[in-house]
Amino acid sequence: METVSLNDDRLDEDKAGPAYRTAPHNIEAEQDLLGAILVNNDAAAKVSGFLKAEHFAEDVHRRIYDAATLLIERGEIADPVTLKSYFDRDEGLADIGGSQYLARLAASATAIINAENYGRLIYDLAMRRELILLGEEIVNTAYDSDLEETSQSQIENAEQKLFSLAENGVHEGALMPIRLAVDEALKSIEEAFQRDGNLVGVTTGLKDMDGKLGGLHKSDLLILAGRPSMGKTSLATNIAYNAAKAYHASDGKEGAVVGFFSLEMSAEQLVGRVLAEATEISSEKLRRGDLSDDEFANKLVPETARLSELPLYIDDTPALSIAALRTRARRLKRSHGLGLIVVDYLQLMKGSGRRAENRVQEISEVTQGLKAVAKELDIPVIALSQLSRQVENRDDKRPQLSDLRESGSIEQDADVVMFVYREGYYEERKEPAEGTPEHADWQERMGRLHNLAEVIIGKQRHGPIGIIKLHFKPEFTRFGDYISDEYLPEHH
Repeated sequence: METVSLNDDRLDEDKAGPAYRTAPHNIEAEQDLLGAILVNNDAAAKVSGFLKAEHFAEDVHRRIYDAATLLIERGEIADPVTLKSYFDRDEGLADIGGSQYLARLAASATAIINAENYGRLIYDLAMRRELILLGEEIVNTAYDSDLEETSQSQIENAEQKLFSLAENGVHEGALMPIRLAVDEALKSIEEAFQRDGNLVGVTTGLKDMDGKLGGLHKSDLLILAGRPSMGKTSLATNIAYNAAKAYHASDGKEGAVVGFFSLEMSAEQLVGRVLAEATEISSEKLRRGDLSDDEFANKLVPETARLSELPLYIDDTPALSIAALRTRARRLKRSHGLGLIVVDYLQLMKGSGRRAENRVQEISEVTQGLKAVAKELDIPVIALSQLSRQVENRDDKRPQLSDLRESGSIEQDADVVMFVYREGYYEERKEPAEGTPEHADWQERMGRLHNLAEVIIGKQRHGPIGIIKLHFKPEFTRFGDYISDEYLPEHH
C-alpha cells in the first residue's frame, strides 16, 4: 500500500534519521485511519468512543478528523467530496496538496477491520506525548525552586497529574453529552431497583439510615458532626466496618473498600473498637485483656481472623494535610479499588501549608479539598466534625447547622450534614437526690432514653432531612437499628 506523504522533506528526514529525538507519533497510522473513515464512515464508530481530534500528532489530521466526525454526527456523509468545501482555503492543507490530499487518503485507505487497532495506536502515542510533557514540567518545576512549594508538594502535584492522565487520558475535563449522563443515571436507578431496599449507594449497615439516605452516594461529601462523647467515631467506625464487611461478603457487589484516615486515634485503638463491636466484648475488657478462655478462643480469635480479611485500610498519620490524603487515596484507588473514605476528624487536618490568614480559611480549604477528592475518585467521603460549645448554652441541646465549628463552608461544601445526638448523655448529668419525686421522674426519663441515639439529618441535597433513631451500646461502641430485641421482646 502506498504511503501518502505530507511533504518530501519529512520523508527525507525519515530516511536519514533525525538528528534529535522527536515526540512519539505515527503519521502513516493517522493517514490510514482517516482514509478508512473517508471510505466507510462506519469506521468512525469504532474509534469515536476513545479517540479525539487532539490525539492526532499532525495538526492537519486533527482538523480532518474533527470535520469528518462533525458531519457523521449530523447524519451526513463524510468523504473527500463533502469535505472539500471545508478545506479549499485551509492553508495547512494547501502545503501538502490541498483538497487532493483528501482523495489520496481515501485511495490509500486501510480496511475498516483495522480501524480500531490504528485508533488505539494513535491514542497510545498521544498518551506518551502527554507523559513527555508532564515529565518536562516536573523537571522544570524541580529546578525552579519556590520557597512556598516544598519537594513533597511537588511530588503530590505530579502524582495528581499522573493519576488524572491514567484515569481520564487527558488532563482537562470535557463537556459531557447529556446522553452519557442519562445512561449513568439509568444505570444507578436500575442497580437500586434490583437491590433489596432500593439502595443506590454504599450501605451503612443501618437500615433506617440507608432508607433515609439511599446509601452513601458516589462523589458526595458527608459531614458527621457532634459534641465530644456523642459517639461520632463509633458511628463512623461502625459504618466503615459494615461497608467493608458487605463488600467482602458479596464479592464486591455491595459495600465498599474503605480507607479510614484516623487523625485522633491510633490504628490499634480503632481496631479495638471494631473488635468490641464484632465480638460483643466491652472495649474496656479488651483493653485490660480481662477475658475468659471461652471469650478469647470462641469470640476474639475467630473475629480477629474475619476482620483481617476485610478490605479496610487505616492511616493514623496525625495532622495529615489534604494534599497527602488525596495522594494516598489515589494510590489506594489504583491498587485496591477504593470505594469509601472516612476522615476522623476534619478540624485536625491541615491545609496546603501555605500561610492561611486564619483558621476559618484553612478549614474551608480542607472541606473544598475533601469534596474535590470525592468527585475526582467518584466515591463518598465521610468527614467527622466537632461542634462549637454554643450547643451547651441552650436548653435544647440538639445540634443545628449554625453549630458547625469554625467555618460556614462546611455546610456549603457538604452534600449531607448529619449530627449525632444522645439526650441521655445530658440527662444522666442531671440526676436529682435519691428518694425525691424528681428522682423517680428522672429514672423514668433515663429508662426511656437508655441506649437511644439520634442521627439528625440537617442537610441533604438529594433527599429529605429528619431524625433517625438508633440503638447505641457504649460498652461495645456499637450503633444498631432502633427496632431491636431490647425494645421489642416479642421479636426474639
